Amino acid sequence: MSDPADLTASQARHRINAGSLTPAALLDACLARAAQHEARLHIYAYLDPALPSRRPMPGPLHGLPLGVKDVFDTADMPSAYGSPIWHGHRPRADAAAIAWARASGAVVIGKTVTTEFAYRHPGPTANPHDPARTPGGSSSGSAAGVAAGYFPFALGTQTAGSVIRPAAYCGVVGFKPSFGTINRAGLKPLAESLDTIGVFARSVADGALLAGTLGGRALGDPERKPERAPRIGICRSPSWPLAAPETVALLAEAETRLRRAGAHVEARELPAEFAALAEAHPLVMNAEAARALAWELFTHPAKLSRALTERLTAGMAAAPESLFAARATLRRCRAAFPAAIEGLDILVTPAAPGEAPLGLDFTGDPAFNYLWTSLHVPCVTVPAGKGPNGMPLGAQIVGRFDDDAATLTWAEWVRQALG
Repeated sequence: MSDPADLTASQARHRINAGSLTPAALLDACLARAAQHEARLHIYAYLDPALPSRRPMPGPLHGLPLGVKDVFDTADMPSAYGSPIWHGHRPRADAAAIAWARASGAVVIGKTVTTEFAYRHPGPTANPHDPARTPGGSSSGSAAGVAAGYFPFALGTQTAGSVIRPAAYCGVVGFKPSFGTINRAGLKPLAESLDTIGVFARSVADGALLAGTLGGRALGDPERKPERAPRIGICRSPSWPLAAPETVALLAEAETRLRRAGAHVEARELPAEFAALAEAHPLVMNAEAARALAWELFTHPAKLSRALTERLTAGMAAAPESLFAARATLRRCRAAFPAAIEGLDILVTPAAPGEAPLGLDFTGDPAFNYLWTSLHVPCVTVPAGKGPNGMPLGAQIVGRFDDDAATLTWAEWVRQALG
């Protein structure tokens, strides 16, 4: 019998329901895996010492261990948001997503390392495939924990590329639902018009199970074979000049494999106006972050990283008319996206510039992610091969706003087609 720590959430759920695996045995396997690797991977910001005495509620997630990025409030664990300012902080209540996870039977196993306030300054987490490389950010511990077998799925957030990019770097499935799908009450905010709760998992079906349960949405069964092949647009996007050779090769190979599997495939680039998101997104993100982190900025400026201080300062310095124009750009592009994808089911585009970079001081470039976060549309990344150093690569599947169930179905189709 395989190690329960390596099961997908759906496989573990099936065994628990069949009586061949107990929640306690699954939890023990996950804790044993963490004990084996935590000294070198540093995935946990906090591991709940009371776990063995907890009994999960009945429900669709009964007995399934869940990693939680440390930007969510948890009533029974510290919530430090990746900052020394909040060290030891104990919230009184769970975030809405955590409360729904527990009520649905999930076992919140611990808090995973995040970058400082889910921005750029990294924590100590290493990539399980090569501890000399970053796991990506800002949801570093959640992505690495799923890859390492600490838990079958986890919660993260994305304001630029913080779900899709680390999922690609760690070789797992990442799902950023349509904006607002999972309620954000009790989440430490960064940019209120962009922050999106997403999930990490070992299968597309697991991502649908977790996001659908927490969002109160029927996201279907992505593993059920659709009646036809998809109509796919290969979108290199305005960030294509930043693509590493392995990503250029990946997208070319993906195009060939998708055609061979029966898909209608065509090149589809976004209209020229979408290039303006490269300036509009960071302007809005930094300005909203400066407002969200006002208390920290004014009360504990010495405890903020230099990188974050620089971005918050830039956000405060943004001229009101520039911010107004940037928000108008985001609204126009969101309104124009349905026409840009007309005649297609999904776009397939890079999930990251290339392999996970060496070192832990830089979590990677969100160049291939911020665009879709700005548009509020659902995105899924699936494992899609290896780079020149044997590190995972991901392919990103993008769908229409609020068409998450179909996007997940086509993401699973793409995953199978890419092998």
